[in-house]
Amino acid sequence: MAELGSKGVTAGKIASNVQKKLTRAQEKVLQKLGKADETKDEQFEQCVQNFNKQLSEGTRLQKDLRTYLASVKAMHEASKKLTECLQEVYEPDWPGRDDTNKIAENNDLLWTDFHQKLVDQALLTMDTYLGQFPDIKSRIAKRGRKLVDYDSARHHFEALQTAKKKDETKIAKAEEELVKAQKVFEEMNVDLQEELPSLWNSRVGFYVNTFQSIAGLEENFHKEMSKLNQNLHDVLLGLDKQYSGNAFPIKAQPRKKTKLFARLRKKMSRYRDSTPAKANKSPSPPPDGSPITSPETKTVNHELEPSTLEAPGASIPKSPSQPAEAAHAGAEAAGSEAAAGAEASKTEADSGSTSLPAVVVETFPATVNGTVEGGASSERADMPPGFLFKVQAMHDYTATDSDELQLKAGDVVLVIPFENPEEQLDVGATAMNSRLSKLQRDEGWLMGVKESDWIQHKELDQCRGVFPENFTERVQ
Repeated sequence: MAELGSKGVTAGKIASNVQKKLTRAQEKVLQKLGKADETKDEQFEQCVQNFNKQLSEGTRLQKDLRTYLASVKAMHEASKKLTECLQEVYEPDWPGRDDTNKIAENNDLLWTDFHQKLVDQALLTMDTYLGQFPDIKSRIAKRGRKLVDYDSARHHFEALQTAKKKDETKIAKAEEELVKAQKVFEEMNVDLQEELPSLWNSRVGFYVNTFQSIAGLEENFHKEMSKLNQNLHDVLLGLDKQYSGNAFPIKAQPRKKTKLFARLRKKMSRYRDSTPAKANKSPSPPPDGSPITSPETKTVNHELEPSTLEAPGASIPKSPSQPAEAAHAGAEAAGSEAAAGAEASKTEADSGSTSLPAVVVETFPATVNGTVEGGASSERADMPPGFLFKVQAMHDYTATDSDELQLKAGDVVLVIPFENPEEQLDVGATAMNSRLSKLQRDEGWLMGVKESDWIQHKELDQCRGVFPENFTERVQ
């Protein structure tokens, strides 16, 4: 107890503080339960909301300003290292050596001055502005506690007045405590109601001054820095003129070559070399020596072999040019008509007739890339073989290889499939080549011929080439 007294804290004061906390907690519980009314001031509550918003905005601005200053310092260090590197590589016998040293020194001083002025005119002002918020925040919290004390004293006084058995002594004491609590609360409330609106209105001028200072400092900094950069440019220009014969050539980056393409081509080459017979395989002519039909007209031959005529009821052999094999070779557009021809052949074979059937001639429309070409497709008659669609160049492109197209903005290009020299390979090699073509398309390159070259020369081998797809836009 003696120690408490030596520090200015007595047991009676501690007990009084504990009693106040218990009374306030009890009053808040009663108010939340609706058993006691609460004194409210909507105008003051609005001022508190504005205060909290202003504090949040100021804290964020201070944080962002510190980040900005850290970035300026980092830029200062990076610029300093860059100028030091220039000084190291700048040989003593080159013209303008002293000028570059002076420019580097002035560059360092300019960055240092810019950073220091930002600290003085922006950051310190920001710290001073935010320094007033903690005191006001603690006073707002204290005002809230005094309001609870006032409500508690008022409720206690009202309870004594409405009691059946009145004690005048207690009523007088309760009234005295109520007056005292009301006085303390109103003093704090009046002061805060004057300060909070004034603080809220001051934010506009503070923001204006802060950002005006930053903008002015940046403007002066960049103005002086541009002068230094111009001086450095002039020095380097003089150096370039003296050593103009040693200009560094800048070459375009070569087109990306994917290793996977090379591996696929090697596999296809080995596969082609190991199977020469399959690569040259072609359908055998019909037994009667009739000529092979054109792509537009196919003949389904049902004529019997001599050995078959001697054995009645024997099955009729299938023709090598039967639609089933044609479909296997990739003529998907003629699939339905071929199936009909196969069914007719099978029906005649099952009948076991020994008479020679009539020759059935079936005409299939010509197809290009799986698309049926009819009389209405005269538009594609003047297009290169395998024409897919048109694109128009949106930007100039300079060819960097012999197999690339040189494009100017506005050029129209006729897109065709990639060249496929392994067309005669069997199904396995064809599938591998299809994978290669797909990978090439995925890389963003297209094969095509400029429309002007095609109209003028009608020569595909000499005019076609690859070009980047992202330099063009599809128009048809």
